[in-house]
Amino acid sequence: MLRTLIMSTLILISCFSFANNKEGRFVQKDNLFPKVQLNTSLGKVIVELDRSRAPITVNNFLTYVINGDYKGSVFHRVERDEANERDFVIQGGGYNKDYDGMFERPAIFNESGNGLKNNMYTIAMAYQDNKPHSGTRQFFFNMDDNDHLNPGRGWGFAVFGSVTDGFETLDKIMQVETDYNKKLGYTFIPKKPVIIHSIEMLPEETFE
Repeated sequence: MLRTLIMSTLILISCFSFANNKEGRFVQKDNLFPKVQLNTSLGKVIVELDRSRAPITVNNFLTYVINGDYKGSVFHRVERDEANERDFVIQGGGYNKDYDGMFERPAIFNESGNGLKNNMYTIAMAYQDNKPHSGTRQFFFNMDDNDHLNPGRGWGFAVFGSVTDGFETLDKIMQVETDYNKKLGYTFIPKKPVIIHSIEMLPEETFE
C-alpha cells in the first residue's frame, strides 16, 4: 500500500513537472518566423527567429523563453574589438545580476552551417571553450559583420534570427561602461548590470 502511494506521488510530481516545463517546438509550431520581444533595463528589442534555417536552435531558445528562464538574467558581455576600432558582440542570458550561472538544459547541436551569417544585428547561439556543440541558453547579438564567426574549415556560431526593431537599445547597451569582474575574470563586464526583465512571445502575424 505504501509503495503504491509513493509511486503514485512520484508519477503526479513527474506529470506536474512536465506540465510546467513547456517545449519550444510546440510554440507557434507552424510559424517558421516567430517573433520575441526582449524587455531590458535599457529598452526593448524585437527579434524575428528563423525556424526554416535553425529549427533546433530556435526551439531550444523558445523553451527557455516560454518557461520564463530568461527573467532576471543579464547581458554579461559587452565587447568591442579595440584593435580594429569596431563593436563586436553583446552576449547574455546565462547569468543573473550577481553574475552567478543560471539553470541550463541539455546542450544542443550546432547549426552554424545553415547559411545564415553573423552579420550586424543578428542573434546567434553561444558555446563554451571551443566546444561547438555545448550551446545551452546563452546567446549574443552581433554588433558588426563578424565574418570570422561563420563556419569555414571548422564550426562557427549558429545564427538563428535577426533584429527587426530596437536597434537603438542595442546601440545603447553597447555604450555602457565595462570593467574587470573578478567573479567571471573578464574586462568586458558591465559595471552596472544590464538586466533582461523578460523575453515574451509576440502574437503570430497573419497574412491575408
